[in-house]
This record gives sequence, structure tokens and C-alpha cells, in this order.
Amino acid sequence: MRQAPPDEKATPAVAFCFALNHLLQAEPWARARLAPFAGESVELRAPPLPRLRFTIAPEGLAQAGGGEPSLALTLKPELLVGLARGEEHALRAVEVSGNARLATELMLLARHLRWDFEEDLARLLGDAAAHRLAGVARDLAAWHADAARRIAAALADYATDESRLLVRRGDLAALAGELSGLRDAIERLDKRIERLG
Repeated sequence: MRQAPPDEKATPAVAFCFALNHLLQAEPWARARLAPFAGESVELRAPPLPRLRFTIAPEGLAQAGGGEPSLALTLKPELLVGLARGEEHALRAVEVSGNARLATELMLLARHLRWDFEEDLARLLGDAAAHRLAGVARDLAAWHADAARRIAAALADYATDESRLLVRRGDLAALAGELSGLRDAIERLDKRIERLG
């Protein structure tokens, strides 16, 4: 893993490049795909987060900073939700402006580069301990996702049934139907009154 030089400030772009380079160093094919774009700058935008700008180095790695970007990628909020769910089409939630060839390569890398944290742990702790810790981490992540789903469902039930802050769609449709019937009855009553008057 390439360590950040001491004179380089710890900015979000430096941290992003550090993580990206860790992935790229494990995959020579990925560096080879980026190397032809050496010197080009890319800007990642994910509002409300700060913009990240990096330049592609001749060896196919990323360096923080750079000049005017030849490619700007804007990540929409639905991208993170889709990636968290493991949805393949999540990358459609990226707006691209600039170098289309570079954008295609970066999208390919985003689909295929994966961090094998179990392998990194194995280098530090050994295979058995890494496998055990990775299993615990996966179980913990699954538990958190399940807990989040249950809490969201409980809050939705509370908001609709207990506190009546929200109205269920079916109840709202029934109310709309009743209001429509009431409006029609009032119109009929108005017409009868006109005939009598």
C-alpha cells in the first residue's frame, strides 16, 4: 500500500486516492486500463459532500488534486442505496460530463474492483483469524441491515396507526372516495334547491 507523503495534507481527496490506489495495486489489469489516460483529471461530485479531484498517474494510479477536470462524475443519492443493496443497475445513477472513454473505463472499474478485506486481514492476522473476523463482520452488517429494516417498519407503523401522523394509502383513497361522493351529493342538493327556489 502506498503511504501518503508527509507533505501531503490529509484531505478527502487524499484519503480517496489512498483507498483507490490500494485496490488498483492489487489489480494490474485495472492499472493497465487507466494508464492510457495519464495526466487527465477527474472530479467526483456527490452533493452535499465536497468535490474530489484526482489525476491519473502514468502507472495507472490516482494522485489527489489536478487541473481542470476532463471528466466530471456526479453521484446521485440513489447510487448509494443501490450499491448498498447490491443492485447492478445502481451505476446508472451517475451523471457524466466530459471524456466518455475515460468515463466508460471508470464505470467498468467501479463494477469490477472489489476490496477483499478478508485477504488484507489475513496478511495481518493469519488466515483462520481473518476468516473468523470477516464472518463476524458480515453477520454484524446483516444484523444492522435487518435492524434498520425493522426499525423503519416499526416507525412507519407507529406514524400511521398509533400517532396518526401519516395516513395509509388505502385510508387516503377511501377518504377521497367519500369526499367525491359528498361533493356529488352537495351538487344534487344544490340543483334541487334551485328547482324549488
